[in-house]
Amino acid sequence: MSEKHVKRLMTVIEKIGRYLDPIIVVRYSNGCWTPNGGHRLEALKALGARTIIGLLVPEPEVAFQILALNTEKAHNLKEKSLETLRMARALAESGRRKETDFAFEFEEAPFLTLGICYEKRPRISGGAYQPVFRRVDDFIDLPLAAALAERERRAARLLELDDAVTVVAAKLKERGFMSPYLNAFVVARINPTRFSKATSFDFEEVLGKMIAAAGKFNVEKVRQEDLASAGGPPAAED
Repeated sequence: MSEKHVKRLMTVIEKIGRYLDPIIVVRYSNGCWTPNGGHRLEALKALGARTIIGLLVPEPEVAFQILALNTEKAHNLKEKSLETLRMARALAESGRRKETDFAFEFEEAPFLTLGICYEKRPRISGGAYQPVFRRVDDFIDLPLAAALAERERRAARLLELDDAVTVVAAKLKERGFMSPYLNAFVVARINPTRFSKATSFDFEEVLGKMIAAAGKFNVEKVRQEDLASAGGPPAAED
């Protein structure tokens, strides 16, 4: 049981006031088991629920086939960003509520900026920039239409940074560095928030520093062991 996942479910159920996915139930001699729905069950129990809707499957062997049946694919960063952007545009047409009013529905502010970037540059390595954006890209306290205009401006700055990072990555390739995570490595090296303990940052200031740092990046000083010690890949893209 993942305590973090249970708490996340509790937050969502309390906020929305319902949960729509039934659990799967199979009968055994000593009662009923749920091979798919344990976290939902725990979350609802913790919230004081006395009943839960379940799909009763008559063949108990199905309990051991759930992994094969569970073929749903979780949204990757690109899909989630594009979907969040579509939601924001649809909501912007229906009223003048602020972007901050939908922080729960949108989950993370960077999804909105990255969504615009993915529209303009589908193969951008958004995962390389997500750690930075989680610290500098907050929800905007403006009506959604105005906030989307600001998102367009922020996306343009990110694409400008991506251009600079791509140039550095190409130079590293010329020196024989062939890792698929070169962009993420460069972004990490020029990220001014990486070791900062500050809790808030100015978006424009951070992006400006990163663009300038990319322009002055000295690829001659990079060693193979630097790349090896940089860790694994950024958030999944596909």
